[in-house]
Amino acid sequence: MKLQHKIPKTIVAALAVLAVPAAAFAAPALSGSSTAPRSTSTVSTASLSTASCPRGWGSLPEANSRMVQSPITGVRTGRHACYDRLVVDLQGRAPGYDVRYVRNVYQDGSGFLVPLRGGAKLQIVVHASSYNVDTGKATYAPKNKKELTNVTGYRTFRQVAYAGSFEGQTTIGLGVRARLPFRVFTLAGPGSNSRLVIDVAHHW
Repeated sequence: MKLQHKIPKTIVAALAVLAVPAAAFAAPALSGSSTAPRSTSTVSTASLSTASCPRGWGSLPEANSRMVQSPITGVRTGRHACYDRLVVDLQGRAPGYDVRYVRNVYQDGSGFLVPLRGGAKLQIVVHASSYNVDTGKATYAPKNKKELTNVTGYRTFRQVAYAGSFEGQTTIGLGVRARLPFRVFTLAGPGSNSRLVIDVAHHW
């Protein structure tokens, strides 16, 4: 009789022990749902993207007084992960510049207003002409002075306009989304040529 009572209890105990691993294996299936990993991955990617963006830029004027006879040959723009970029190509060594936020941009010489789209306006003065100083022949003559490049879809740029070249300097108006931080620098090349670069960040 005692043996008959012990057998059912042993079986019940064994079944209880076997049930524990089954529950343990079932738990990860609930925590590893398809929604949780996507949410975690998205936040992590966004954090890494923001952390990798350059820091320390400002919105105050940046200037270099160097004057050169290297004529401007082109203006182009590009989109990057953290900023929009404007590049001024020159035939010769790098020029000086004066880049600053202004209420309005005006044409060199005539003083006419240059309308610009966007919540803020950057005036870019390049200390170089857009013509050959010896021959007077234009080295950069944009077909559409109001739209030097197509910036449709850019996160920061809204319009790039030509404001003329007068007395050895050239002015470009850059309409941007808001008063955002920017940086200015020059690069040598290709060859004996150079580039003036203006980057405007997507956010503070």
